[in-house]
Amino acid sequence: MARSIVERIVELLAPEAEGRRVVDVRIGLGYTAVQLDDEAAGTAYTFRDDVPGGCNVFVGKRPLAGRPAHELLAGLLSSNPLEAAVGLAAANALVNRPHPDFFPGDILEAMTLRPTDRVGMVGYFAPVIPDLEKKVGELLIFEQSNRPEPGTLPADEALRLLPECDAVLITSTALINHTIDALLAAAQNCREVVLLGASTPLCQAAFDRTPVTLLSGIVVDSPAELLRVVSEGGGMPLFKGLAGKVNCRVRRA
Repeated sequence: MARSIVERIVELLAPEAEGRRVVDVRIGLGYTAVQLDDEAAGTAYTFRDDVPGGCNVFVGKRPLAGRPAHELLAGLLSSNPLEAAVGLAAANALVNRPHPDFFPGDILEAMTLRPTDRVGMVGYFAPVIPDLEKKVGELLIFEQSNRPEPGTLPADEALRLLPECDAVLITSTALINHTIDALLAAAQNCREVVLLGASTPLCQAAFDRTPVTLLSGIVVDSPAELLRVVSEGGGMPLFKGLAGKVNCRVRRA
């Protein structure tokens, strides 16, 4: 049986996690962040609407700080959205570091887009939408939300309509709720498939020979300040100056 994307990430990053320890974990209302003992940090989206009720919303092992990095990394495999977010943030702390293959810039400039393209967007990326609509023929936005934006389609429509798209941008939160494999299967014939957002693990090998062509995420430059923002309920707009947006290409199937 083929390994899932999250299984590939955990397996590939296990050697990087060896000997590393976690020094801080913040589970904020917008994002979750993990910092390691070499000061590197990573982030992942917090699915706060899916958090269980009660006083203790995180039900995993405690304390998180001080644990070996590989223990938190394994949480990415969990069906619990908070454990998976902590696991993805740990993965990003391990892999989202300066690398010669990474390049800055607007993800729309990095993509190959045509005026006749039908483009799918899984997740609502408001800053990207106006420029994207100017570049392509049609934009379909799929959103999983209790308060969906006007003009968006239900998330479960993506599996039906992505095969009809020329390009697709997928939120990397799909790694947390484990919908990524089905989405990539639906997008296998798309010319461009991009995973983007502050949750994106820049682990090219995990997406090697999949439909993914580009990864677009962040590298944290100021871990202490970014963890403070996360603790105070801040998100991507407040990461500016604390983390840099970077992209990398993936060798597709």
